[in-house]
Amino acid sequence: MKNEAREQEQVSVFGRSSPWRYPLALLAVFGVLWLALAIDPVFRQDWLLENALVFVSLPILVLTARRLRFSNFVYTCLFVFFSLHAIGAHYTYSLVPYDEWSRMLSGASLNESLGFGRNHYDRLIHFFYGLLVAPAAVEIFAHYGRYPRVWAALFPALFMASHAVIYELIEWAAAIVFGGDLGQAYLGTQGDIWDGQKDMACALTGTAITITIMAALGRLPVRRR
Repeated sequence: MKNEAREQEQVSVFGRSSPWRYPLALLAVFGVLWLALAIDPVFRQDWLLENALVFVSLPILVLTARRLRFSNFVYTCLFVFFSLHAIGAHYTYSLVPYDEWSRMLSGASLNESLGFGRNHYDRLIHFFYGLLVAPAAVEIFAHYGRYPRVWAALFPALFMASHAVIYELIEWAAAIVFGGDLGQAYLGTQGDIWDGQKDMACALTGTAITITIMAALGRLPVRRR
């Protein structure tokens, strides 16, 4: 009986009708992308620091997947975010050559067109963190219950806001501990004394957009009377 149950479990995970095929496929694609970007990064020590997020988050997602299976939409959002983060880790965020890519594809400088005086890839990823990770926060709270309409929006928003603050504190602590070029590369302020505040603002903006859209679509865990 135990062998039969084990075989059925394997079929349910890897079989054609398995609800896990899509997230497993995304995980496999991300694994290939991550390995490719792990080859000869611009700054290996900074790459290791940046990938602490991956080393912690992905095992948690895998180990808790049976307890909380996110929707395919959330897995897609997380895949896009982690892929963009892997690109930033490969080049270091302040050196991602998106402006060179823009010149190659369109013949125009994106920085000049938008009036940017610095590399804004880090701000983009903080914005996408709010935009793409907030759906997971919504589904985490939905898994545990239903709430009055205001709290159904506030709980995931505050969850995301606290993570944005914690991440900036981690960056600050890493800059102090490691110092030198590694600390500066990881912190990525590029001379902007308000970098941390602007990063948090970008994350909160992305979060607000996502939660507003999910509220309009009726996707928040609102308690029905």
